[in-house]
Amino acid sequence: MALPWTLHGDGKTVEAQAVVSPGERLNWPLTIGIGSQHVVAMFGATFLVPLLTGFPPSTTLLFSGIGTLLFLLITGNKLPSYLGSSFAFIAPITAATASVGMGSALFGIMAVGVLLALVGIIVQLTGTGWIDRLMPPIVSGAIVALIGFNLAPVAKANFDKAPLTALITLVAVILCTVLFRGILGRLSIFLGVLVGYVAAIFFGEVDFSRVADAAWIGLPPFTAPANPFENPAAVFGVLPAFLPVVLVLIAENVGHIKGVAQMTDAKVNRLTGRALLADGLATMLAGFGGGSGTTTYGENIGVMAATRIYSTAAYWVAGIVAILLGLSPKVGAIIFTIPDGVLGGVTTALYGLIGVIGVKIWFDNKVDFSKPVNQFTAATALIIGIADFTINAGTLSFNGIALGTVAAIVIYHLMTWLGRVRKTA
Repeated sequence: MALPWTLHGDGKTVEAQAVVSPGERLNWPLTIGIGSQHVVAMFGATFLVPLLTGFPPSTTLLFSGIGTLLFLLITGNKLPSYLGSSFAFIAPITAATASVGMGSALFGIMAVGVLLALVGIIVQLTGTGWIDRLMPPIVSGAIVALIGFNLAPVAKANFDKAPLTALITLVAVILCTVLFRGILGRLSIFLGVLVGYVAAIFFGEVDFSRVADAAWIGLPPFTAPANPFENPAAVFGVLPAFLPVVLVLIAENVGHIKGVAQMTDAKVNRLTGRALLADGLATMLAGFGGGSGTTTYGENIGVMAATRIYSTAAYWVAGIVAILLGLSPKVGAIIFTIPDGVLGGVTTALYGLIGVIGVKIWFDNKVDFSKPVNQFTAATALIIGIADFTINAGTLSFNGIALGTVAAIVIYHLMTWLGRVRKTA
């Protein structure tokens, strides 16, 4: 069977200013090297999600690899992307797991996947215009920002458990970002964790007892989602916290596709519906087996921008390597030895960066904050999200992320509509 890639040039070099397109590849040794580089790029962020939520790291890695291969198949090998763990799930997973258990959190992840897949089908049939109208930059930026800032108390709680280790980790992340260029600069989070981990070992904060007992090869632990019919109040009650995540996943996927299209071929934008469908199905699959929800990864976009290699062949390699890592319980056990202090340091920066990504959306789209509609949309949504306002309605509980998301959408569209009515009155 013929492989779906043509060889770029001599397969060994990329000419100056040239781009290796999704349908091309370099020779296989180089392709495997680039694919492995994508694994390193995604690893630092992907393994943090299970650590912060209590999910098994090996299971999360396995489903991220499977999800990536599924994504490549559904998009017809035309859209390079790695589906890593989405940080947008951390807050709702943490809340759901603490209150009603991991099974309910997995049900919430599956529900997000179903909704995202349905959005993908609709986009494939109708285009993305309605998404742009529902979530203009002021709204999408506010939603992304409030999700990051909502997690600030979690970062502080971990930081306080080992302040010196946390401070060393945070400083290491910042220094690696400043001192290194290219791929090393983009891996500053990962490198900062390594430095903090070494410091934690020196301080006696790392427990290796579980590592020795873990097998090198074996299936990761699988957990089924909760049955919503056994305890509907508890299980369905987590949905208000999870469903706003769909809006973030849409924004991340659309942004990823536009970035790839800008560097390769504008026709890639036609794959938006397929991409959303694929990410939705991958998230459903992860939730069904005990993994975290997935999204397209900005870290890997950075690798492509730096190397100018957009070959989907490299992502097949990355997905396969992630699956192999997921089939090693010892890898998961090693990841779980990372102590709270290291997590506190890295998440102090990381959660803030998620919030800043939302702010960047405003800057990139030149949002005019002299307009009251933009001022009130952003201000109200952010305060609700950061303070984690909560409203209980019977068995349902709406947290700051859910309420802030609704506030951003409703305030923007209500004020815009009233402004039009006033002008025509």
